[in-house]
Amino acid sequence: MMSSKRFDGHEPTEGTDTGGVPWSGRTLLGTGFDADSGAAEADVLAALDNRRDEKALVAAIAAARLIVPVVAVAGETTEVNGLVTDASSDMAAVTLQAPTGEKALPAFTSMAALAAWDSSARPVPVTAQRAALAAVQEGCGVIVVDLAGRGDESEPTPVALRSSMVWALAMNREWLPAHEDEHVQSAVDQAIAEEDDVSGGTLSVGQHSALQIALTLKPNLASDQIQQIVTRIGERLATDGEVRARIDAISFKLND
Repeated sequence: MMSSKRFDGHEPTEGTDTGGVPWSGRTLLGTGFDADSGAAEADVLAALDNRRDEKALVAAIAAARLIVPVVAVAGETTEVNGLVTDASSDMAAVTLQAPTGEKALPAFTSMAALAAWDSSARPVPVTAQRAALAAVQEGCGVIVVDLAGRGDESEPTPVALRSSMVWALAMNREWLPAHEDEHVQSAVDQAIAEEDDVSGGTLSVGQHSALQIALTLKPNLASDQIQQIVTRIGERLATDGEVRARIDAISFKLND
C-alpha cells in the first residue's frame, strides 16, 4: 500500500502525533451521548408519525438527540510517485440543494436511518439546537429528518422542518405557528397602524403554511392604492429580523 508523505517516518508509539505534538496531557471530551445506542427515540418517532400536530412535532425534536452526517473533504494534497493524494482532510457537514437553490441540512433519528441514506457518512450525535445552528451557519432554510426512511421496511416519509422551525430550535425557544404567535401579531398590528386606509387586520394560516393577513380597508380604494398598502406592510415586517425568523411566508387577502 502506498502511504502519504504526511505519515512517512511517523511512529505513534514514540509519543507524538504526525505534527510532533505529544499525546500526553490531552483530554478527550465526551459528546454527551456516550451511552447512546444509536436507536431512535420513541416519542420522536410518534411525533413524526403525527406530523399534523406541528407544535408537538417541533417540541419533541427540540428535546431529542439527532444524528448529523459529516463527510471527509480533501484539504492539502501531495504528490507521491507521480500520484496526487490527500495530505490532509477536514470533516464537513452535509448539505442538500434543491433545483430552486434552497439548501437543506439532513438529520436522522437513528443510525439505521442514516445508514439507509448513506452508510459511509460519519454520524455525529447532536442536540436539536446544535443541528439547527449548523443549518443556519450553512445557509440551510430547512432541516430534513430521515431523508431515506428509518432503515426498516416502512415507506420512507421524510419530514421537512421549515425555516421558522429551524430558527426556533436554534434559538432554543418554543415554536408557534405564525398566526398564533403574539410577537408576530404585535408586529403586524404596528405595521397596519401606520396605514390610515386600513381599519384592521386578522391573522390565519394560509396555503403552504404561509401567514395569511386579512386586511379591512376603507371603501373605494383603487387597485394600485391597495397594492401599495400591501407592499408597505410587507416591507415593514421584512425589516424586522425577529419577525422574519418566525414567519415562513406571507399572503394577503381583503375582508369583504
